[in-house]
Amino acid sequence: MDYLWTPWRYRYVSEVKNATGCVFCDLPAANRDEESLIVLRGAKNFVILNRYPYTSGHVMIVPFTHTADFAGLDTATTAEMMLLAQRVQAALAGIYHPDGFNLGMNLGRSAGAGIADHLHLHLLPRWNGDTNFMTTVSETRMQPEELPVTYARLRKALNS
Repeated sequence: MDYLWTPWRYRYVSEVKNATGCVFCDLPAANRDEESLIVLRGAKNFVILNRYPYTSGHVMIVPFTHTADFAGLDTATTAEMMLLAQRVQAALAGIYHPDGFNLGMNLGRSAGAGIADHLHLHLLPRWNGDTNFMTTVSETRMQPEELPVTYARLRKALNS
């Protein structure tokens, strides 16, 4: 196979290339949570689906404060971030029944941060064998569930 057509990715490439401001500041300020894929808001952080997930249920916990400095993040924001991660992990476990989870941050471009100026914590369910030949050979991920479905399922679980 020589080509995999992914026209929805063009929107991402063109938006990121032409973006001004910070997506993690702009999306919560717009107050269009469903459209922005924000599934939960706390006092200091919000939980948002990753638009280009590694697996179904891949979320990010993001402080409202625009900062790249994890070491300088205040205690209340850090504590709430971890509490939200626990709450979302429990919800994802109930929905997807994964074999495990990845939880982590990429701080700085050299560490792999796609949005280096606004730190965020990734949380994603994992299953035994979820790295298939597409991921390994083609660096392409196959998603079995559309984002609006993931959004609805996770939002319902977090609000029940």
